[in-house]
Amino acid sequence: MIHPMARRPAKALASVIVAISAAGLSCSPFSPRPTYTARETTVEINGRKAVSLEETGARTRSPRIVGADVLPGRGMNIYQIRAWFPGRGVVNVLVSPPLEEGREILNLGPGDEHGNRSYRFGAILAPFANRIRGRLLPDGQTIETTVAGRPMQLVANSRGRSGKVEPHAMHGLILARATDSLVTSSSTQEASATGVIEAGDFDGHWPSRSHIEITAKVTGGTFAFTVTARNTGDIDLPFAVGWHPYFRLPSGRREQVRLHIPARQRALVTNYDEVFPTGDVAPVSGTAYDFSMPGGAPLRQGMMDDCFLDLIRTSTGEAVGEIIDPAAGYGIRVRAQSPSISAFQVYAPVDRAVVAFEPQFNLADPFSPIWKGRNTGMAMLKPGQSVTYSVVVEAFVP
Repeated sequence: MIHPMARRPAKALASVIVAISAAGLSCSPFSPRPTYTARETTVEINGRKAVSLEETGARTRSPRIVGADVLPGRGMNIYQIRAWFPGRGVVNVLVSPPLEEGREILNLGPGDEHGNRSYRFGAILAPFANRIRGRLLPDGQTIETTVAGRPMQLVANSRGRSGKVEPHAMHGLILARATDSLVTSSSTQEASATGVIEAGDFDGHWPSRSHIEITAKVTGGTFAFTVTARNTGDIDLPFAVGWHPYFRLPSGRREQVRLHIPARQRALVTNYDEVFPTGDVAPVSGTAYDFSMPGGAPLRQGMMDDCFLDLIRTSTGEAVGEIIDPAAGYGIRVRAQSPSISAFQVYAPVDRAVVAFEPQFNLADPFSPIWKGRNTGMAMLKPGQSVTYSVVVEAFVP
């Protein structure tokens, strides 16, 4: 006896196979159903255990973000992001050593007294990103400056890469700050960690008072995080947020890497050691700094440490940048979702296969008179008001 299925023509049989696949019963080795976990690791940094967010089980035909490590002891630093690429496996997206080594580096000892080493490894920057200049006080460790019209003193934690630059304040006030509380959670949709920093007035170094909530999550093949700051004081609060990740270039071949930077202008600086803004901006069109075209442009042969502004946004309001390593078949996309993100700072040294790609609210030295009334990206929050920073990271094959 001939089985009834044997009498069906090939076309009908193909229809049955399609129907089975549509019902989720395909025998394909790729699985669309991930499992999410959020857990504290055994590695403790600055009194808080590092948190690992993981997606397991999903192996589609497209790359996806499958993990991240976050440091609640260092301002919810986004220490590492992991991506899965078909044919390559899981790769580290950021330039960070294993957590155990990171614990020895991020020790708040010599060279890390103010948390400066955090911005080697994905630091979140608040309540300002980049540099603030001022008058160096006799102690040689503090500058006196003006923040939104108010006199303030800030730690002079930077002297440039050469160590010979005018001392200035760099990259905010939470580089060494542990969270006051932490909640981790996992579901069928995501793994997340939320840390809260009751920053107050940053020990007298900033106007008004701040409540900062930072949520990092691995979800749907992406990594996403938000930073929400609320003014809990009784005067206006100037606030800005940035992120300082160093992205790996897996091929190691810097000369063929491409960048897409969705910007029409860049801020001019004194030199690449000071990197102090002059207050002038220049169009990038027709210059070696124009990376705005689809697919990007080759990374410049020389060093870069430039702030790109006048961002080009998609129809959904995002500013989308890309780091493309064609030799490795590798791409990372950074989607800046917050309308308050007004600039991308891009740092690319000539002697390392890395790119620091930094979405941020503000321009450097944002309260300086050099800007002559230009909006420098600092959010000004009335008492009770909030502002949110939001970024999504994706992996793709160029």
